Amino acid sequence: MTEQQTATCPECSRTISPEDTIIFGFGIVGHLDCRRPRVLSAEERTLLFVYCRDHPVAECVRCAVKFHLREIASIGQFDIRSHGCLLCHTDLTDGIRAHLYGCAMLPVVVRRRAQAAREAARSLVKQSHQLSDTADVRLREAEAALHALRETMRQSPRRRAG
Repeated sequence: MTEQQTATCPECSRTISPEDTIIFGFGIVGHLDCRRPRVLSAEERTLLFVYCRDHPVAECVRCAVKFHLREIASIGQFDIRSHGCLLCHTDLTDGIRAHLYGCAMLPVVVRRRAQAAREAARSLVKQSHQLSDTADVRLREAEAALHALRETMRQSPRRRAG
């Protein structure tokens, strides 16, 4: 019986969780940010900026305070994007992501494509322990889902600031 393998990031050598934000290409899967494996992707940040900038996107359970994206988004000295509570510094990334994938302000087609891209990435990580042929299929599916999301983002009507 063979031992089940898991995906390992080539940069940090840590196991990649299905909930981590990944980058992939040339048959290699890794963390987008090894220091913060669950950081929001560029596509997620773009969708939040376009569709969610005028309403709260996260709530700190400890402080019972709701935040707009502009209040909690920051970039550190090493270009590390963080989304922490201003009062207690709890990481709000998971809550922001949950808001994004359920936000009624996103057009249905955009929300579905975003969910499909996220699920394809999760599937890629989950299946990475299988044969390389299967992993290659998952890689192509994840690439196609991400491409479809980006194309939909380009074509979707943008909200106007005002």
